[in-house]
Amino acid sequence: MSHIRDDRLDDDRLDPGLLRLIGVTLLGGIMGILDSTMVTVAADTLADEFNTSLSAISWATTGYLLALTVTIPVTSWAVGRFGVRKLWLFGLVLFLIGSLASALAWNVGSLVVFRVVQGVGAGVVDPLVLVILARAAGPGRAGRVMGMMGVVLSLGPVLGPVLGGVMLESMGWRSMFYINLPIGIVAVLLALRVIPAGPPVARGSGPRLDVVGALLMAPGFAAILFALAEAGEGGRLVTPSVLTPLVLGVALVVGYVIHALRVRRTEPLIDIRLFSSRGFAASVTVQGLVGLATFAVLFALPLYYQVLHGHGARAAGLLVAPLGLGSALAMPLAGRLSDRLGARGPVRGGAVVAALASVGLIRIGADSGEVWSVLAAFAVGLGLGGVSAPTMGALYRTLPPEKVPQGSSVVYNLNQLGGALGVACVALILAAVGSGAAGGSAMGGGGAGFDGFLGAYWFVFAVTLVILAASPLLPGRPEAPAAPADAPSAPPRPPVRRGSDRRGE
Repeated sequence: MSHIRDDRLDDDRLDPGLLRLIGVTLLGGIMGILDSTMVTVAADTLADEFNTSLSAISWATTGYLLALTVTIPVTSWAVGRFGVRKLWLFGLVLFLIGSLASALAWNVGSLVVFRVVQGVGAGVVDPLVLVILARAAGPGRAGRVMGMMGVVLSLGPVLGPVLGGVMLESMGWRSMFYINLPIGIVAVLLALRVIPAGPPVARGSGPRLDVVGALLMAPGFAAILFALAEAGEGGRLVTPSVLTPLVLGVALVVGYVIHALRVRRTEPLIDIRLFSSRGFAASVTVQGLVGLATFAVLFALPLYYQVLHGHGARAAGLLVAPLGLGSALAMPLAGRLSDRLGARGPVRGGAVVAALASVGLIRIGADSGEVWSVLAAFAVGLGLGGVSAPTMGALYRTLPPEKVPQGSSVVYNLNQLGGALGVACVALILAAVGSGAAGGSAMGGGGAGFDGFLGAYWFVFAVTLVILAASPLLPGRPEAPAAPADAPSAPPRPPVRRGSDRRGE
């Protein structure tokens, strides 16, 4: 008897074509993820190389992040104007040009300018990773595909400083930019073969750019990000260098919200009405909280190992790596579960694990061995990874296909802001509770510095409780796709008799 195959089940599998697309897309996206953190370990070396201050060198990283933040909202518009494939190739090539130029920089000014070029390229590529994979996966596979993508996203911030330190010591600072060239060239060649071209976009067609919205939202997000970075670096909030850009940024974002609700002649860069969907609003909020908690731990733990255990930057980075490893292990499994069970259960379980692991960090004493903090960090990563992939899958199941680029823009902007807010909050806690711990001056005193770290871990615990409280707002079990009305139904199979020989059927 011939067996009737259910095409809907086949559509639910990760077929070889989709796996190739995932691999090629993540190969292109990993460069920007690593580069955003890898260069930070070279600050001292670059300051000596160019005979300048650390504050001037910090603009090589700040400029990159600001350029990325400004570009991401415009990318959501450009997808409809130029198509995904052209835009992806443009972003990759621009990032490679910025990488080569940064490697050849001759002074701090040229390095900052070329890092800005890199940031623009990354601002094009990073949200397109989500757009390409979300469209290819469809609602039925969103959780699993986002889980696979999350492996790269979670390992990137942790492995970036480690890889940067190794390359800096073995091949010099220019190698951190040169390494992008072979990876990027391969990514471009593979993208030409694997990334689908999509429908042709006629010249002059597509949505008009919301210029007013771009002038409000992009600088607004950048100003807020800059203010949070300043607060994190200085460990102070009430200072003109923080409050001025913060107030300006909030005012610009509020102005954008008012503009987006009123605009009629053009489509806004981000449709604010998306947030009227409870599932979308809950998903992006939880994802932002995951970024906040992750970067809070990523900022606090290396300082803990350096100050209280006397490790160098390279050893501290390696000791933090289990955080990313735990997240990378949890994401694919949690994404698969969310495709079957919905986001609420996996997110609730992940939040509980992360909360208990945070309590484990709180219970560790100043003289405890590193093994306990490493295990606790690994468990925090497991918990946050168990939250992230289902949340991302739920996000893309709530969006209509034409809104996927806008949803990706929201996710990346909130992730950037969440990460910056996590660093800033921990720095402020260390400065307030640890008597200047963020600056490193009082941290060696042991008692005060350790109290600051306890405050940081309590902050992470509080964030996990907020995630747990928000989990019921996430979408529940995904609905099975309905069969087309005109599709012939498969005939029922005859019952199989025990002991019969089925070879004659």
